[in-house]
Amino acid sequence: MGRGVRVLLLLGLLHWAGGGEGRKTWRRRGQQPPPPPPPPRAEAAPAAGQPVESFPLDFTAVEGNMDSFMAQVKSLAQSLYPCSAQQLNEDLRLHLLLNTSVTCNDGSPAGYYLKESKGSRRWLLFLEGGWYCFNRENCDSRYDTMRRLMSSKDWPRTRTDEYAFMGTLIIREVVRELLGKGLSGAKVLLLAGSSAGGTGVLLNVDRVAEQLEELGYPAIQVRGLADSGWFLDNKQYRRTDCIDTITCAPTEAIRRGIRYWNGVVPERCRRQFKEGEEWNCFFGYKVYPTLRCPVFVVQWLFDEAQLTVDNVHLTGQPVQEGQWLYIQNLGRELRNTLKDVPASFAPACLSHEIIIRSHWTDVQVKGTSLPRALHCWDRSLHDSHKASKAPLKGCPIHLVDSCPWPHCNPSCPTIRDQFTGQEMNVAQFLMHMGFDVQTVAQQQGLEPSKLLGMLSSGS
Repeated sequence: MGRGVRVLLLLGLLHWAGGGEGRKTWRRRGQQPPPPPPPPRAEAAPAAGQPVESFPLDFTAVEGNMDSFMAQVKSLAQSLYPCSAQQLNEDLRLHLLLNTSVTCNDGSPAGYYLKESKGSRRWLLFLEGGWYCFNRENCDSRYDTMRRLMSSKDWPRTRTDEYAFMGTLIIREVVRELLGKGLSGAKVLLLAGSSAGGTGVLLNVDRVAEQLEELGYPAIQVRGLADSGWFLDNKQYRRTDCIDTITCAPTEAIRRGIRYWNGVVPERCRRQFKEGEEWNCFFGYKVYPTLRCPVFVVQWLFDEAQLTVDNVHLTGQPVQEGQWLYIQNLGRELRNTLKDVPASFAPACLSHEIIIRSHWTDVQVKGTSLPRALHCWDRSLHDSHKASKAPLKGCPIHLVDSCPWPHCNPSCPTIRDQFTGQEMNVAQFLMHMGFDVQTVAQQQGLEPSKLLGMLSSGS
């Protein structure tokens, strides 16, 4: 029996419009799009050898950095299957879908990249993230500023007058084609994704399992790994009109988007809500209880993308008291939604996406790293893909930080001051955000110096 793992990447194809079943919307030929919103700034360049986070979001982390991205995917595969990933020596090869009616947003050919380990019975299918658009205007802006997320950039250049949203159909066609490339003999298929791709995992993991069963392959164990796709439909810190993808409240954006995409949601979740309320299934804590496949949820408690759509913009300036209280409450709310998720990893850090970052192996929750937790999860599911078994002794899989502030976990990615470029420890970071050490120390009955020492040590 092969011990390798095959890696499949769906890049730039599935970005929250992934539930679409083929909806196309009209854009007049030659029409000028409105001025695009300011694009998210890229992350600050890290010092050599040091994984560093900065406040701004980077929604195009893979572009121009495929070697680094593949190194992280290989590391993910090796964490799950320690004996196998060394065999991932084949080149990453592009495969265009045979079914040409299933396309990228702009009508260009859809496809996937496949990196094979011959004889493998374990497959990793990864959905890339990349934010979203929900109407013609911001899809036009997205096409002009982030085209690689909507088009097969270096593939044959084609362009339709309409946008197509076929994420679910693309996944279905990819799985169908892979059966002829060895997937038919697989033991495990792990559907993984980050950011919007993580939401895509939650929306599609059961569909993939049902598809394989319908095609006569019920023995393939389908699992999900959703990274940074567990968003909340909470109230914004300050309500703003729904102008673009940055200012629009999460609920309103998905309400508009699901109509524009002609989006579909898992049937079991859809039945939980009234007609017209299917948008609820795009939020992890609402769709998760209806899923049949086991899913491991990875989520920062203080997710930058969530804060962005909640209108808490961390620019490096000290936050106001109201913002500080809102941020703490966000962590509590997210922690509460994970209490009944048996396989979860949620560090109290301010960041976005984990498994495609170089530091993903360093972050720990309660002394357990994410690679260790994923390995424990895989062991707990051995010979059983329909229900999670009790965690093995000394091998925890429910790991959610209990400390209440961003970056109160000392293993969080390093943050640099946006203006000086200097590294900040936990205490400096919290003070930089406006954390009142004197007041909190008094509330806890501690000397300020002792509180700072506890924060720096992660106590």
